[in-house]
Amino acid sequence: MPFVPSVNVGLARPIAAKSGSTGIDKLPVASPVAVWEPPPSGSGLAGDTICDTANHGGPDQAVYAYAREDLDSWEHELGRTLRSGTFGENLTTEGLDVTGALIGQRWRIGRDLVLQVTVPRIPCRTFAVWLGRKGWVKTFTQRAVPGAYLRVVRPGFVNAGDRIEAENRPDHDVTIGVVFRALTTQPELLPRLLAAEELPEDVRARAIARCPFELY
Repeated sequence: MPFVPSVNVGLARPIAAKSGSTGIDKLPVASPVAVWEPPPSGSGLAGDTICDTANHGGPDQAVYAYAREDLDSWEHELGRTLRSGTFGENLTTEGLDVTGALIGQRWRIGRDLVLQVTVPRIPCRTFAVWLGRKGWVKTFTQRAVPGAYLRVVRPGFVNAGDRIEAENRPDHDVTIGVVFRALTTQPELLPRLLAAEELPEDVRARAIARCPFELY
């Protein structure tokens, strides 16, 4: 069964990027972490910091999950060890196809916590500076394994080792991977996103704007 091998939180640290500071350096924690719906631009995890509040945080980006299997694949390409949390993820998952997760799908984690898949992570300059890789935004975008943001449906605690159980399967085929490609390299996919009723309003607006007039 899928599970969470690592829960990661970060404090603000200086970085040579436009934001000047970042919370992307997330480190694994050994004790249970409280998770709740955050205020606008906040993180959903206790003790976690959001610095670029214009582009990160808030209810639709309360928690960020990335697959350990994808980190392992990046290790081979980058030629370096990537500890859990290196990509700024709060939850490192194992045994779960994060890119294939459906928008609106709910994950029960541990005893009480329930999260809902919302949107993919879009890479930014801060991410590239943090990894110290020239051309990283393009490389990450081309690979199209972005990880998933989640909103909090039911607050609770998360701990390393907690199991992840998918509670529902929405009746559409709009995955994290499809949304990512629609927002980056394949904008012609944007109208397809409207099949996912749970899509955040800002993304839905982009999809509607792309639709032919005769659809209305």
